Amino acid sequence: MPDVTILYEDKYLTVAVKPVGVLSEESESGASMPALLREHYAALGQDTQIYTVHRLDKIVGGVMVFSRRREITGRLTEAVREHRVTKEYLAVLRGHPAQPEATLTDLLFRDAAHNKSYVVGRMRKGVREASLDYRELGRTDTLSLVRVRLRTGRTHQIRVQFSSRGLPLLGDIRYGSKDPACTAALWSYHLAFAHPVTGKSVDVTCPPPAAYPWTLFDGVI
Repeated sequence: MPDVTILYEDKYLTVAVKPVGVLSEESESGASMPALLREHYAALGQDTQIYTVHRLDKIVGGVMVFSRRREITGRLTEAVREHRVTKEYLAVLRGHPAQPEATLTDLLFRDAAHNKSYVVGRMRKGVREASLDYRELGRTDTLSLVRVRLRTGRTHQIRVQFSSRGLPLLGDIRYGSKDPACTAALWSYHLAFAHPVTGKSVDVTCPPPAAYPWTLFDGVI
């Protein structure tokens, strides 16, 4: 199993880095973060429970927070639902946005059967509003690096909102950008929230790995 990088931990929660290709939730079909974290703590002689609070797609890596006590899970989940958790991402887009920074707001329909979301023109059953802020950090001739802050947390939100504007994430086959050298170029970069017990600020940042396509923007990230 992959090694686990811990960015913050106490007896209530753990903030760790999810590797690309690892599942966010318990699963019998592949490596999962709860299993990796339990294995990590078992090696330290600690028997601890791990509960998933929020999710990242399997093909996306980066910072996640996990609860270590059942009663803490609900508090953290509520904080996420009420947008009291700051979640920021780095993404590499194929193309260049029309504006260096903006707020994107769309209506998204999720097709659960095909695990895909779509931007639609009107509200109806199964449609929810999605909103995010982005700022361009750098560009090459064909690509752009953006920093994204979520205002809502919808399935595949970042991927589909940019793709709908002709700016798919590099390597995101599901939403229109194939690249044999990478999966969807999206990284959970920054999490900040008030600790559910102490109330103190937990503010954690982790840069993406020193690998393609992130190395195209050395000195910017």
